[in-house]
Amino acid sequence: MSSPHVLVVDDTHVDRHVISMALMCHNVRVTAVESVMQALVFLDSEHDVNMIVSDYCMPEMTGYDLLMEVKKSPRLAHLPVIIASSDNIPERIRKCFDGGAKDYILKPVKIADVPRILNYI
Repeated sequence: MSSPHVLVVDDTHVDRHVISMALMCHNVRVTAVESVMQALVFLDSEHDVNMIVSDYCMPEMTGYDLLMEVKKSPRLAHLPVIIASSDNIPERIRKCFDGGAKDYILKPVKIADVPRILNYI
């Protein structure tokens, strides 16, 4: 069986790197991009992504915007989306879950969060 493929979307290099390395330590193939637009272009050309982990706060489009784009696409709607954010705002968290997010993880993402993330693949 091939390794699961996770798309990591985060505009902060350090956060992208930390999440990517934590997942790769669990035999997960990772593609990391720095914007929602890059994620959408990648998803348009790649068909083997098993899950998306996205930062919430990014310039131009948020992780919630990405979630909405994924959920309205018949080809992508099945993908689990996890939102990561340093903001613990109950209304935002509820909005993400209501929009179809599988989880909302507070940053910084820690090694202890990885099994929780992997549960959705």
